Amino acid sequence: MRFGAGAAGHPSVLIVPPLFDEANRLRRTLALTMRALAMHGTASVLPDLPGQNDTLLPTDKSSLSGWRAALQEFAARESGQLIVASWRGGALIDDAVTNALGYWRMAPAAGSSIVKTMLRTRIAGEKEAGRTVTADEIRASATARPVELAGNWLSAAMLAELEAATPADVAPLRQVAVGAGEGKLPGSALWLRAEPGEDAAMAQAMAADIHAWAMTCAAG
Repeated sequence: MRFGAGAAGHPSVLIVPPLFDEANRLRRTLALTMRALAMHGTASVLPDLPGQNDTLLPTDKSSLSGWRAALQEFAARESGQLIVASWRGGALIDDAVTNALGYWRMAPAAGSSIVKTMLRTRIAGEKEAGRTVTADEIRASATARPVELAGNWLSAAMLAELEAATPADVAPLRQVAVGAGEGKLPGSALWLRAEPGEDAAMAQAMAADIHAWAMTCAAG
């Protein structure tokens, strides 16, 4: 997904979305953010990671290392200056883009936190169906076959990668969160909602912040 042609002197923004079901919940707001960036004269692109959305790779064959490689390859094909903007688990792979002028992160999350959230969702679903299962039992079952977590089939290798992954140090970096005050933007944690939604005001705020950071990075 691409928006905008980009004005002279404006770096393009490479969008790295949240991972798994969080990406679905935020996708509409990310599209609004990209449209708002275009109004600032800043072009943006949101690539699909292998195994996600409409890509052909089965979800259970995907891996963090594969996503990093795909992101690096995608960025290498882009012309002009780039700013990388990531949300939540996207911060686990955004450092694969080594030719960026700068990085912007919204509420970066450790891989272990993402796994715990998906495990809780799976356990709650099993309970509603009258079954009892523990997180350790789900992890153990992954050694024999992929496990379903929050609508995604994950291999044991992917689970291990996620459990160990943390956002890497990158520079220059602007990191923001949702809320009020310094380093925070108005809005809500859409990635935690039960269903996909959108927040136009939050999208406008994120676009303005990303654009301002991009211009700061471009100015050196």
